[in-house]
Amino acid sequence: MSPTLLFAGRLNREYVLPVEGAPILDRAGGSPLYAAGAAAIWEKEIALLARVGEDYPNRWLRNFTEYGIASKGVQVIPGSLDLRSFRAYSEARELSRANPVRHFADRELTFPKALLGYCPPEKREKFKTERHPATPLITEIPPEYLESKALHIAPLDFKSQGQLLTAFRAASAKIITLDPSPRYMSPNRRHDLQLFLDGLTAFVPSEEELRQLFWGETHDLWEMAEELGEFGCQFIIVKRGKEGQLLYDVNAKKRWELPAYASRVADPTGAGDAFCGGFLAGFQQSEDPLRAAAHGNVSASLSMEGSGPFYPTEVLPGLAQARLDAMLDMIREI
Repeated sequence: MSPTLLFAGRLNREYVLPVEGAPILDRAGGSPLYAAGAAAIWEKEIALLARVGEDYPNRWLRNFTEYGIASKGVQVIPGSLDLRSFRAYSEARELSRANPVRHFADRELTFPKALLGYCPPEKREKFKTERHPATPLITEIPPEYLESKALHIAPLDFKSQGQLLTAFRAASAKIITLDPSPRYMSPNRRHDLQLFLDGLTAFVPSEEELRQLFWGETHDLWEMAEELGEFGCQFIIVKRGKEGQLLYDVNAKKRWELPAYASRVADPTGAGDAFCGGFLAGFQQSEDPLRAAAHGNVSASLSMEGSGPFYPTEVLPGLAQARLDAMLDMIREI
């Protein structure tokens, strides 16, 4: 059976020192999983497209299915893969991904042996151009997954995202959203993005990534969104963290602003991915970009109140819908 929603990207093994609560040591994570977990609030028949090594716990893959997320598209390849990801958050929600030894020491916590020799991905992969072995391959896509109703491509290297887009466009996928990798969001690569944006449903960068793409040219986020809209994408959505989101409807030439839903923040890990998952679920159901963005906004708020990719599915019944109704009244046209 073809999944309704498909999320492609890299899974990881998380080590997190959250804003509040106990440290998280070796938990399933990664952008596509956070997006899928958030989408599961609103939709069923969800699947992942990823690669892991033989050392990836089988119980985690089995656990995905308990939340309605199929793992058939997660290829287990021979050998082990270093999928470790470390994050530490200050009380001000400032993120650090480097020097885990210092962060554990500052909190007077025992340093986990599993993090010995850890190097942040952005430093480890800074000068690499080849595909990471945990990146999904188009040759490993289950045939029925090509018939998914909607696809979200999480951050990957430029070539791999392009190959996934080509494969699913050839299969006539109607709804495709993409979250770019900060590694290629630079002014000298901007015109290359036309390969991605032409025909894309939604391009979903963070504010930092978008400013990086237009570095030295303009400070106006709407101006940036309008220029990218000329490449053929339907919607440009700018994730702004605690400031919420901006939505530019390219065809209607309309600008919308969504405030972040006010909620307690325990762990911001994966909040941007949760937005992408909620947006995809909402747009697949309604094809209304404002309603879809509200789904994403609420998904992100629920994700941050707890910890882990599946926390949003465990909240009180009716809470997500109540927040959605409230958020729809908060959206304003600019």
